[in-house]
Amino acid sequence: MDKQELKKLIEIWFHEDIRDGDHTSLSCIPPTEMGCQQLIIKDTGILAGVEVAKEIIAYFDPECRVEQFLEDGAAVKPGDIAFKVYGKVLSLLQIERTMLNIMQRMSGVATTAHRYQSLIEDTGCHVLDTRKTTPGLRYLEKEAVKLGGGMNHRIGLFDMILLKDNHVDFAGGITAALERARDYCQSKGKNLKIEIEVRNFEEIDEALATRIPDRIMLDNFTPEKTKQAVDRIRQWQEANNKYIEIESSGGITIDTIRDYALQGVDFVSVGALTHSYKSLDMSFKACAF
Repeated sequence: MDKQELKKLIEIWFHEDIRDGDHTSLSCIPPTEMGCQQLIIKDTGILAGVEVAKEIIAYFDPECRVEQFLEDGAAVKPGDIAFKVYGKVLSLLQIERTMLNIMQRMSGVATTAHRYQSLIEDTGCHVLDTRKTTPGLRYLEKEAVKLGGGMNHRIGLFDMILLKDNHVDFAGGITAALERARDYCQSKGKNLKIEIEVRNFEEIDEALATRIPDRIMLDNFTPEKTKQAVDRIRQWQEANNKYIEIESSGGITIDTIRDYALQGVDFVSVGALTHSYKSLDMSFKACAF
């Protein structure tokens, strides 16, 4: 994430939490007192947010010193120490909750992505995130997905064209939607991938006939119908010498993801990576200076 964009978020986070001062700490801690706190892992998972935490610390108090022991993406267990921070005790106390909020959430997303991807690692299929993210935290949550071994689908509406069912219906059908998307990209000079969501085999055939899509999303297909769709698309590819990526989507869970990956799709998109994760437990506690 661009550091200037991250700085804007950090400003919002501290304004939300501190406003005109941390009166609890200011009331009982001398302003010159120095100390050390350590980030302790209390759960098993994948660590994420260390680099963001360092930016948070540097923004709030550049005089704080970070002694780092673990990197983003590391597998962690209870008792592991990610880093120590040395500096003014007032700074350490005011940084604590904002930093933990971000790290716990990013680590939860990374851990969830790792769980899903590990179930399909041997299939050659990749788990994708979606735009079902926390407003304002999309870049961080999507970075966490990558740290956990997953892949980003698209960051937003600006970096890929995804024609979903509503687009198709409003545009007047599969062919019209795809042709308009292609013509738009050409007229605007934009080199964007074009993906289309299909709901049945008739829509697959219509999409293939245009030769336009770079990826076809199979929406709410069963594993059995997914296999039929994959065979249909692959046969078309061989006959037409054009590779089209295939994505499965719609209600896929930790219990069913492998069933879909085994059907030969390239990707499985799972909204739960960023909307139904469990934050990784960790704490920021005082330690010997």
